[in-house]
Amino acid sequence: MTTTTTTTTTAPVHATIPAGAGRLGQGELRRCVAAHLAAYPGARFTPGEIAKALDRSAGAVGNALATLADHGHAELVGTGPRRYRATATTREAAKPAVKPSGPSAPEPVAAPTPARSSVPRTPPAPGTPPAAKSPTAKSPTPGTAAGGKTITRPNGQVYHPRLLADLPDVGALRRLREASIPALLYGPPGTGKTSLVEAAFPDLITVAGDGDTAVADFIGEYTQAPGGGYEFVYGPLVTAMTEGRALLIDDATLISPKVLAVVYPAMDGRRQITVKAHKGETITAAEGFYVVAGHNPGVHGAVLTEALASRFAAQIRVSTDYDLARTLKIDPRAVKVARNLARRQESGEIGWAPQLRELIAFQKIAGVLGADAAVSNLVGVAPEEDREVVAEVVGAVYGRAITPLSLGRQI
Repeated sequence: MTTTTTTTTTAPVHATIPAGAGRLGQGELRRCVAAHLAAYPGARFTPGEIAKALDRSAGAVGNALATLADHGHAELVGTGPRRYRATATTREAAKPAVKPSGPSAPEPVAAPTPARSSVPRTPPAPGTPPAAKSPTAKSPTPGTAAGGKTITRPNGQVYHPRLLADLPDVGALRRLREASIPALLYGPPGTGKTSLVEAAFPDLITVAGDGDTAVADFIGEYTQAPGGGYEFVYGPLVTAMTEGRALLIDDATLISPKVLAVVYPAMDGRRQITVKAHKGETITAAEGFYVVAGHNPGVHGAVLTEALASRFAAQIRVSTDYDLARTLKIDPRAVKVARNLARRQESGEIGWAPQLRELIAFQKIAGVLGADAAVSNLVGVAPEEDREVVAEVVGAVYGRAITPLSLGRQI
């Protein structure tokens, strides 16, 4: 299959990007990707094939294709690897944006960006997270969020989109990425922050933050090579930057501010970092590179510093969708318990309430051990300082005294 971008008489909308072109204007890459699809009706392309033809990063092209599919301007026709083809409306999406009329209207000029750093593809050391694999590997189906359709996450679980600014949440996050607006998702653990980001960005790389996270966990470090000696293995931040992929910093507020500071130069206008541990090498972010973070305000040790907050222009609260819990056929009484406890949590009476994660676990335990065991476990998983109030609310809803799940007499 040829993937050249030569304009033909049958595809007047086809656009090409000059080799070495700088950073494109908002939506311009998406129009060029649509033009490439429209130029070859019926042909099926992987993100990598189109990226090679347009001289752009596979991660950025993959995100553009997912957005086109969201709006019906492209069709996902394969998942191993992902392949897309044009639809009846692709040609419309390929048309250039309407420019202001009149002789004084200037031509838009794309802002130049420094040349992309040449980073050798060092084989990952043992234990490297699978998320650091190439975006052209067998990625999960990004699906479509239009009309509230479900999306399959990398772990195979289904994600149910919710509204955000009158858009499906996955679509809203993709728009923020296109506009290079970093997003911080905050809310209690178990509300679906990570699930949302995984559903929105099939090319995602994740750094799981905690108090022990070090600079090397972002940048990389020297490791012993199989043949002896040492080699530098790049970390998730460098991989995401050079491949134009999305980077999720999960539980970012548990990471030391001094460690997080290594990410900031990549997020601002510089879009560069210096790898001091590897010959002072300068890494420049490719198009498509994007940072999103998660924050659990109620978790012990989580501190949202001013330096961190100022880097995320979009800050989105994520709470449990109890209506979704009912849709998932979770016991209505368990959902009622969760709602009641959530109201008490908001008033400051208690510090914990069951979120969607706990409700899904409730339903699974009920299916395995029975409803009584699931109800008792719901009390048992509550923090000790809140357990008495939780047991009171659960008992009021279920009409009997409830104690934590525990072993009984010998049989």
